[in-house]
Amino acid sequence: MKIQGKAKSLTIYVGESDHYHHRPLYQVLVETLRERGLAGATALRGIEGFGKASRIHTASILRLSEDLPVVINVVDSEERIRSVLPLIEEMVSDGLVTLADVEVIIYRADGPPG
Repeated sequence: MKIQGKAKSLTIYVGESDHYHHRPLYQVLVETLRERGLAGATALRGIEGFGKASRIHTASILRLSEDLPVVINVVDSEERIRSVLPLIEEMVSDGLVTLADVEVIIYRADGPPG
């Protein structure tokens, strides 16, 4: 798969304790994106954050949280990204989903050259 030039960046913000059909939502999202043939997805666990309820979630030793923020990021063509948006909208009941224009400078999926 080749991605270069104009593309879209899809970012999904959810909580670590969010579930979809009794499974962690972030795992279901990453697996769904893979099954749908997107270029790649990364789930990142946040160390601190808050959402619309303004309640702080933190990984601090003094204030352990069981619901840390998780951010899933995907960069791919606009067509591929838009094709999965209805699925994501169905799965994410609490969270934030953003879509931004990006320019891909390098995307190498076959390993190092040479």
